Amino acid sequence: MLKLDEYVVDVLMRDLVGHDRRPVCFLVYLWLTAEEQRSGKAVQISYQELAESVGVSKSSAQSAVGWLVRRKLLSVNKQTVTATPKYAVQRPWKREEVSEKPRKPVNRDGPEGVR
Repeated sequence: MLKLDEYVVDVLMRDLVGHDRRPVCFLVYLWLTAEEQRSGKAVQISYQELAESVGVSKSSAQSAVGWLVRRKLLSVNKQTVTATPKYAVQRPWKREEVSEKPRKPVNRDGPEGVR
């Protein structure tokens, strides 16, 4: 069963479909997310296969991938220029929490011993 972050439906869908007016981007992101969850690794697929899987034209799939990469929602890796790309779904809203280092108190009176 596909598990989605609430963010995907609550925010990302509205952002890609409503604001950006790119519903195919949302479909491609959703399909790649599901495929990545099924296989447990990045998805290697051609534009033509991706288009057929989502149910859109090849040019629409290609445009959607470009937009998702620009939005940093998808990363693409190719072994060579002509190789079939591997797509990894990104989740920029899920940043790992970085613990802040305690800060040293600031001495606003100048160097110690001088007043």
